Amino acid sequence: MPARLTRRLLWLYVGLALFGVSAALLVRGGLGLEPWGVLHQGLAERTGLTMGVVSIIIGAVVLLLWIPMRQRPGLGTVSNVFVVGIAMDGTLAVVPAAQGLGAQIPVLVGGIVLNGMATGLYISARFGPGPRDGLMTGLHRLTGRSVRLVRTGIEVAVVATGFALGGSVGVGTVAYALAIGPLAQLFLRVFAIPEGGGGSSVVAGATPEPVILRE
Repeated sequence: MPARLTRRLLWLYVGLALFGVSAALLVRGGLGLEPWGVLHQGLAERTGLTMGVVSIIIGAVVLLLWIPMRQRPGLGTVSNVFVVGIAMDGTLAVVPAAQGLGAQIPVLVGGIVLNGMATGLYISARFGPGPRDGLMTGLHRLTGRSVRLVRTGIEVAVVATGFALGGSVGVGTVAYALAIGPLAQLFLRVFAIPEGGGGSSVVAGATPEPVILRE
């Protein structure tokens, strides 16, 4: 197996696993979750399923919505559905809830930074966007609305639904929203994989708008 392909696969699966770990850390921080995490937690509270299992189910359902939009999944798309949920449940099983702000704040910050790193890794691998990212780009293509507007609309709807179901919204939700774009932009540059012909692969422009982020 060529070294470059091996590196891309490593970036993909390490990134997806770390994404699941970071999502679990936000849960254990107890100060608010990222938008899709709010929905996953709310549904988990209502159904009795684990958050990881709910994440897998939601990912599969969103992936089905790609069909009428004629979006084509890649290896990264399908892997995203399963790896993130499994890693999330594994981390939740071994990491206890943080007690007190002295522990909660570092866990929150660590979760957000790790999430940005994970995003940079799996997107740099270029094996296809996650299901939720594809929903965003598909709606962008179909409606002609900006990526920013479509993404905002989806995440507002997701947070509102999750909060109504009992998901956790708090300062962590706001902190994530403000920090994830710049962090993802940074780590996309850090983990960029050179093209086969040499030189650095451009996976992010000078501004954060083109960056595709997961949940």
